[in-house]
Amino acid sequence: MKKVVIASATVVGKSQPLDANELAHACGAEVEWVARLVEVGIVSAAGDRREEWRFHSLDLRRAREARRLERDFDAGLDAVALILDLSQEVRRLKAQLRALGGDAE
Repeated sequence: MKKVVIASATVVGKSQPLDANELAHACGAEVEWVARLVEVGIVSAAGDRREEWRFHSLDLRRAREARRLERDFDAGLDAVALILDLSQEVRRLKAQLRALGGDAE
């Protein structure tokens, strides 16, 4: 039996940000889901109107992680926003502890 693997990549850079449709597609979601991510503060949209919104690599990473948390833990986006913020803070504190010569485990 032959195994088929399909891979895709999304390139995001300062000169190539994603619009809301592209971010939604990269996460296997709808644009309304992206609007909700902006509403609860999971991602930051550059631009005033939804048609002008642009997202960068950090937004893509947070959106994909949000999608995974929703799927794996059946978490609502408000809870996902809190989980992502707390995880980021733990990483920051561990890095700070390492910089001070402590054990970050």
